[in-house]
Formats: sequence, C-alpha cells, structure tokens
Amino acid sequence: MPDRAASHRSARVSPLPRRRLGRTDVKLTVLGLGGSSIGNLYRPVSERDAAGALECGWRAGIRYFDTAPLYGSGLGEHRLGRVLGQHRRDRFVLSTKIGRLLSPLEPGAAGNLRSRNVLPFTQAYDYSYDATLRSLEDSLQRLGLGRIDVALIHDIDADHHGPAGQKRRYREAMEGAYPALARLRDEGVLKAIGVGTNDWRVCEQCAKDADFDCFVLAGRYTLLEQGALASFLPLCATKGIGVVCAAPFNSGILARGAVGAATYNDAAPPRAVLDKVRRVEKVCKRHGVKMAAAALQFPLAHRAIASVLPGVRGPAQVERNLRLFREAIPADFWRALVSEGLLDAAAPTPKPRDTVPNTKG
Repeated sequence: MPDRAASHRSARVSPLPRRRLGRTDVKLTVLGLGGSSIGNLYRPVSERDAAGALECGWRAGIRYFDTAPLYGSGLGEHRLGRVLGQHRRDRFVLSTKIGRLLSPLEPGAAGNLRSRNVLPFTQAYDYSYDATLRSLEDSLQRLGLGRIDVALIHDIDADHHGPAGQKRRYREAMEGAYPALARLRDEGVLKAIGVGTNDWRVCEQCAKDADFDCFVLAGRYTLLEQGALASFLPLCATKGIGVVCAAPFNSGILARGAVGAATYNDAAPPRAVLDKVRRVEKVCKRHGVKMAAAALQFPLAHRAIASVLPGVRGPAQVERNLRLFREAIPADFWRALVSEGLLDAAAPTPKPRDTVPNTKG
C-alpha cells in the first residue's frame, strides 16, 4: 500500500507540462502512464512493483493515467485506484474503457487465474447502451474513486473481432455505447469521450460518424509507422479532436532494438520490421541518440497529439522513461531519418524547444 509520507512528499513536485485534449477542458501531462502492464495483461507484476510504478510516476509529475477492465480482469483498475485514491481527485486525469463486461466466475472455476494473478472474472464483449452504463459503474467500484474523466470505447477493430465481426461491433458501439457516453458527457458526468484502439482507420471512421473528443491510438503513430499522418491526424487537427499515442515503443522493439527478445505488436517482429529497426539503430548510433528516446519524443511534435502513453512494469521503467523523455536530440538526426527513407518527410519532428524540461524538484 502507498504510504502517506510518500504522498505528502509528492505534493511538492512540479508536474510535467500539460496539453489540452482537443477542444475539451481536459489537460493531460505530455507523458502519461499506461496501466496495461501493471494490470498483468501479459504477465504478472507484483503488487509492490505496480504500486511503486504509480508512486514513482506521481513523484515525477505524471498526472495522466489510463486503465481498462481488460487489464487483469479489473486488477489494473483496482491497483490504480488504490494509489490514486491517496491524492486529491482534482490533481490528475483518469481514463478507462468500456466494451468488455466482467462477470464473477462460478465458485471453484478460477483454475489458473491465481498463477496469472488476475481477478476471478470472465470477460464478454458488449457495446450496448445498458452495458456501457454498467461497465462505468463497475469501473468506479473497482477504482474506488468518485469519477472518471475520459471514457473510451475499447477495441472495435478487426484485430479483435475479424472483418465481419468488426462491422457488427462497430454498429453496436455507434448505436449503443456512443449515445450512452454522449449523454453522460452532456450531463457533466464525463469530461470527454473517445475510442481506444490500435487501428487509426477505425478512429478516422469514428471521427466522421460521431462527435468524439479524443482517441487513444496504440502503436500506429510511431517512429516505425506514420500511416496515420496522411488523413487521420490532419482530420483530428481540423476537428479539434485530441489524440493520445499509446504503445510508442510498438510493444517493445523500439525500446529494446532488433534483438531476439523484442516484440512488435505483442508478437515476434516480421523480417521487414527487424530490418527497418536495424537501419534506424544505425542512424541513432551515428548521431549519439537513444532510439527509445526518439520513439518517446517523436509523436508529440504533431499538433493533434496531447500525450504519449507508455506502459510500465515498475518504478525503474518510469524513471527510464523520464530520462528518455528529457534527452536532447539534434535536428540532424531527424533529417537523417527522412533522407534515408526511414521517416515520412511530412512528419513533424521535435524541435529543441519541444524538449521537456526537468521539472523534478
């Protein structure tokens, strides 16, 4: 459990710079903290490491935190709420997601859940109106907090539902989840509503079909991929929709490099990806730049991006991310990536004035 002395000390730390989330009044720290890993989404993280990561992030000035019922079948929300509950509610921004309803397992049916360290619930997709309201109520219970700032429709993409299933789930979300979230926004219960997915094309369609405030886009506008630059990001900038870039390391390869243990989109990287990463690494070496630093800083150069949201497994990763975020990167490095065909020439790149100052006091 977080100690009150640590909480008291954190109150004297200046937070990171903030950016407005699109046209809303929500302001996010430019570096957020993603809660998938501390929710044991892929492999267990100890209670101590999870709490330590959140406390370290708070002390460093991070004030934007994201989670979802998916992460550990509610464990991520539970862990996040226990730490954030030690702080004044008006000092941070919290986003969670809808689209998966959790139901208690039958007694004795927990099976291997204990070894995975997740809560004893089953998950079922449901993007209906009533399920959306129930999901948010359940999330508040798990978080132990009085409100959620940003609610996101989660994973309405073909990767999760298949091409045919995606069309059905998309329609279900637009006819059910979206009206429910829009009502809560109109009533002032939510400050912003959006979509969280790993497909910018789905986000673009949502931006055309409904009045969303924001998108959390995972892994699709990174040092490796700039497909979202052609139409999606300009559309968001024009409509005043804020974008959060999650998974800036493409699930690890941009942090680890082209090594055997690296993953891309949570799987073994294809040869083309490995080849491109190796080429980027060579440019990094020539210019004395850490690839992970470039990956973390790159997305924020676009005016539609409000925050970058890496996941972390413990305090050491939080501290590493802060160091990378503040590392100076020469302009020649970005020009070299463009000249070698490794970065879209139309992509905005960080300027020296974009370097995040060291605000840790």
